[in-house]
Amino acid sequence: MSEEIPLKPMGKEDIRKLELALILGTLFRGDVLERIRSATDRLTWLDSLFVAAGALARDRAGYPVSKIAEELGRSEHTIRNHLSEKTEAGKLVAETYNLIKERGRLPELVFMSKEEISRVEELEKQVKELKEKLERIRTRLQELLKEL
Repeated sequence: MSEEIPLKPMGKEDIRKLELALILGTLFRGDVLERIRSATDRLTWLDSLFVAAGALARDRAGYPVSKIAEELGRSEHTIRNHLSEKTEAGKLVAETYNLIKERGRLPELVFMSKEEISRVEELEKQVKELKEKLERIRTRLQELLKEL
């Protein structure tokens, strides 16, 4: 999906694009794939994810909750719960939206196990710590060179 993802949809086509990006971006995250594998009722869980994505896309387009509920065939209460991140699906879709907003693109689709994701996160943390340590060493080296 190389085209731009509309974060503030201005029509049905933009809503569809954002909704699809939210679905794909959320569905193919490693942690979400793991949750789907372990879910007892996968269809219900996936349905919630799709409804949450549709609700968020329409909300960003400025639709009132009543219209979102009508279009998605759900109660206003359900839509509010997704939009306020009271549901797991609502939280996950909101995280994906924020990732898209931060990066300006769809997050990389990852097909890793929970353990692999944890290991990558651990390695990323170690790299960050080493970069900070290197920067402190560089600063100290510069201070010592000035003293000489």
